[in-house]
Amino acid sequence: MMVQTRILLAILYVVVAPFVIGLLDGFDRKISARMQGRRGPSVFQPFYDLKKLFEKEFLTANKMQLFLIRSYLCFIILSGILFFAGFDLLLVVFALSTSAMFLILASTATHSPFSSQGTSRELVQIMACEPMELLVAVGFYLATSTFTVSDIVAGSDVANIRFLPGFFVGFVFILTIKFRKSPFDISTSHHAHQEVIKGVTSEMVGKEYAMVTIAEWYENAILLGIVGLFFISSNPLTFIGAVIAILAVWFLEILIDNTSARVKWQLMLKLAWGVTIVAAGMNLFLLEIIRG
Repeated sequence: MMVQTRILLAILYVVVAPFVIGLLDGFDRKISARMQGRRGPSVFQPFYDLKKLFEKEFLTANKMQLFLIRSYLCFIILSGILFFAGFDLLLVVFALSTSAMFLILASTATHSPFSSQGTSRELVQIMACEPMELLVAVGFYLATSTFTVSDIVAGSDVANIRFLPGFFVGFVFILTIKFRKSPFDISTSHHAHQEVIKGVTSEMVGKEYAMVTIAEWYENAILLGIVGLFFISSNPLTFIGAVIAILAVWFLEILIDNTSARVKWQLMLKLAWGVTIVAAGMNLFLLEIIRG
C-alpha cells in the first residue's frame, strides 16, 4: 500500500468515523424504540447530545482524570489509524488494550464507589474479550501468513471468512460485550437500567464524557472494520459484501440488546471463554491441520 494511500485512509478514519458511527448510534436508538413500541428520538440525537455535553461548564474531578481521558481518546484514534492505514493487526489489538487501561485509570482517579464497582466489572469484561481479540489476529495470520492488514486484504481474491468461520462467530459474540449491550452491559450502559448508575463513567460529565463518547465511536469503527476484514479481499466486489456483513452484525447486536436481560459477570466470563475455546479453538485446530 502506497504511503499516500495510507495517509488518506488515516485522515478519512479520523474525520469520517465519528459521523458514521454517530449516525448508526442514532439509528440504533430509533430501531430500539420501534422494537419497544415507541417512536424514538431523531437519528441525529447522538450529535445533539454531544453538542450539549461540549456546551456544559468544564468540570473535572482532578487534573489526572482529564489527562487519562485524553490519553484514552488518543490511543483509540491511534489504534484506528494503524488499522485503516493497513498496519499490523496485532499492534492494533495491543493499542486497543492500552487505551482500555487509560479508561480504567480515569475511572479509579475519582474514588467514587460507583466508579470503583464499574472499574472492577470493566476489568472482567477485558478478561472476557482479550483472548478472542488476540485469537482473531492469530487466525488471520494462519490464514494469510501475515499480520499486516493491507497484506491480508490484498493477499487473496477470496474472503477470509471461508477459512475463519469460528473466529468470526467468536468475535461477533464478544462484540456484544465491547458495544456494552445487554446481556453484557455490566460495567456501564447507554440505558437507564444500570444498577451502578454509569459505572466507569459515573464521575465523567460535560466535555469529559463527550470525549469518552467520541472515543467509543472511534473504537466501534475499528471493531466493525475488523468484521469487514473477514469479508474483504483483493476483489473490489467483496467490499459490498463487507458492508452488508457489517450492517447485519450491527442489527444483530441491536436485536440481542432488546431481547436480553443483563447477566452476572460470572456467567458473562464463562460464556465468553466458552465460545472462544469452542468456536475459535476448533477453527484454530482445523487451520493447523490444513497448513500442516
